[in-house]
Amino acid sequence: MKLELRGITKKFGDFVANDSIDLVVEPGTVHALLGENGAGKSTLMNVLFGLYDADGGEVLLDDKPVKFDGPGDAMRAGIGMVHQHFMLVRPFTVAENVMLGHEPLAGSRLLDFSMARDRVTHLSQKFGFDIDPDAVIDDLSVGAEQRVEIIKALSRDANVLILDEPTAVLTPQETDELLEIVRQLADSGTSVVLITHKLREVQAVADTITVIRRGKVVGTAKPTATQEELASLMVGRDVSMTVDKGAAKPGATMLEIEDLRAVDDFDITTLDGVSFDVKAGEILCVAGVQGNGQTELAEAILGAIPASGSVTLDGTELLGRSIRHVLREGVGFVPEDRTEDGLVAKFTIENNLVLDLIDQAPYSRGGAINVKAIEDNAVAKVEEFDVRTTSAKATAGSLSGGNQQKVVLAREMSRPLKLLIASQPTRGLDVGSIEFVHKRIIAERDNGTAVLIISSELDEVVALADRIAVMYHGTIVDIVPPDTDRDTLGLLMAGGKQVTA
Repeated sequence: MKLELRGITKKFGDFVANDSIDLVVEPGTVHALLGENGAGKSTLMNVLFGLYDADGGEVLLDDKPVKFDGPGDAMRAGIGMVHQHFMLVRPFTVAENVMLGHEPLAGSRLLDFSMARDRVTHLSQKFGFDIDPDAVIDDLSVGAEQRVEIIKALSRDANVLILDEPTAVLTPQETDELLEIVRQLADSGTSVVLITHKLREVQAVADTITVIRRGKVVGTAKPTATQEELASLMVGRDVSMTVDKGAAKPGATMLEIEDLRAVDDFDITTLDGVSFDVKAGEILCVAGVQGNGQTELAEAILGAIPASGSVTLDGTELLGRSIRHVLREGVGFVPEDRTEDGLVAKFTIENNLVLDLIDQAPYSRGGAINVKAIEDNAVAKVEEFDVRTTSAKATAGSLSGGNQQKVVLAREMSRPLKLLIASQPTRGLDVGSIEFVHKRIIAERDNGTAVLIISSELDEVVALADRIAVMYHGTIVDIVPPDTDRDTLGLLMAGGKQVTA
C-alpha cells in the first residue's frame, strides 16, 4: 500500500507541531522518520493514525484521499501502529491481547479463542517471532512484548505499520532481531514507517529517510549518508559524532558501595546486594535496560530512598544521611527526569541555578538573600553553559529540553565536587546538546571528579565509560572495560554471563 501525506499541519494553540509536511511511503519499503525528540515525528503519526485531527492537509492511501475519525478507522483502512509505550493487558495471554477489540466469534456468540491462537501461531511462524499464543504478557521479555504488538497490528491486516521509537527499551540483541523483522516485513510487502532518533538503526534498515526539524521537513537522505550528514540535517549545523577524550588517570577510590539493598513500597526488591567503586578521575557507566534498578541506585546514593548496606564517599558514610547532607559532602546530581526532579519550572533560571546553594555565601548571609550575587552567577553560567534564552529572568519551564538540562548541569557543576551522578544525562536532547553535555562530563572527569553515569543508551555508555557496570534485576552482573563488544554487553544486559576463553 502506498501512503502519502500532503501538507499536514497540526497546531496546539500557537505552537505549530507539524508545518505543511509532505511524505510519501512507497509499498514494501522502510521509510525512516528521523528527528530529535520534540521535532514533531510522533505528532505526525498520531495524525495519520486518527488520534489527532489535522489542522490542514490530507492523507492518501493508494492515491485516494482518506479521513480517519479515530484509530478504528485507520486500522480498518490497513494502518497499524506500535506505540513507544506498549498497549498490552499484562495479565492476559498473547492470544487474548491480539483478539482484544475485534474478538472472533464462534457459534452462540462465544469467543473463538482457537481462531485467535491460530492467528498468532501463523504470524509467529511466518515472521520467525517465536511467540507462544498462550503465554501471559507478564512472563514475556520486553522484546517479546514488542513482537506481540506487531502481531496485533498484522492480525488486523495492516498494510502500513508505524513503529514509534521501537528500540527504546531493547537490548542490543533484541534491537538487531527487531531490525531483521522490519526488513522481513517490508520484503513481504508491508510498508513500514520507522520513527526514531537513532542514526545507527536508520542506516541499518531504512530505504528512504525523511528528516524533520522543528515541525518541518528539512531534507531527505539515503541510508548511505554518514551519521555526520544525518546529524547535521537534524540540528542544522555540523556536529561531531565522536566523543573526544583522553585516557583516564584514576586516583584514589572516591565512592565505595557495598551490599546495597532496597525494596519498594510493594516489598519488591529493587537493589539486591549491589557492590562497586568509582575512583577519582574516572567515569563508571551503569548500563542496562531501563527498569533494572538503575533509578533506585541513584536515589539510594542520594538518600532519597531507604536502603541498607554501605555507601561511602571519600571515607565518609552517606547512607542514612539527608539529601542536603549528601549534596554538601560534594555530590552533584543530575536526575533522569529534569522537569520533575531537576528544576522548578515556574522559578526563574537565576533561582534554579542556586536551588541547593541559596542558603550559602555569597547568595545569602545572615538570612538575607544577595540578589546581585544570584544575578551575576546566572549571567556567568548562562554564558559558560551556552543556555539559549532571552534572559536569565525567564522561567525554566520556558526553555527547550536541551537548555533545561544545561541549567541543571550548570548548577550541579557550580561547586567543587567529589562525585558527579548523572542519570540519563542526554535523554530527550538533540545531537548538538548531547555533544555539549558529553564534553562537560569529560571535563569534570579530567578535573579529578569521580563520575557515575547511568544510561540506557548503549552508544553513550561505550563513548563515555572508562569502565562499564552492567545492571540486571537489581544487581551488578559484571564490570567490563569500555571496548567490550556490543554482543557481550547485550548478553549481560539480558542477565547472561560473559563467555571467557
